[in-house]
Amino acid sequence: MSLWPIAELLPHSGQMILLDEVLRFGDEDVETRLTVRPGGLFNLADGSLPAWVGVELMAQTVAAFAGCQARQAGEPVKLGFLLGTRSFSCNVEHFPAGSELHISALCSLRDDNGMGVFECHIRGPNIQAEARLNVFCPPQIGSYLTEPEL
Repeated sequence: MSLWPIAELLPHSGQMILLDEVLRFGDEDVETRLTVRPGGLFNLADGSLPAWVGVELMAQTVAAFAGCQARQAGEPVKLGFLLGTRSFSCNVEHFPAGSELHISALCSLRDDNGMGVFECHIRGPNIQAEARLNVFCPPQIGSYLTEPEL
């Protein structure tokens, strides 16, 4: 169980927070959980989530990892960017309503400039998905969010 509510770990708000909780986190990895519930932003008419939402679940899991590290260090949660995904594969077309999904992310590369690579997996009842996510969390986020003066 997480030491912090998921909303305190992600730079998201409202219905954009898709995860329910952090189950565990360590120096290089994290595991989160989600029970698929109908009525969310991305749900299909039958209450399921399309498999492509798995990329966002993985990205939010990586963000939760960064959020846990920030909270543990007494720092504020920072905004980060999903740069890309390689080799996303999933054995189902959608995640059925009521399914409990466990999402894991293992950091395989991180540098001082904020670049990172995470090996991610989603597991659930007869569900297996995986991908490698490239992420970026710049040390000085403000310089990336302001427009240059003309």
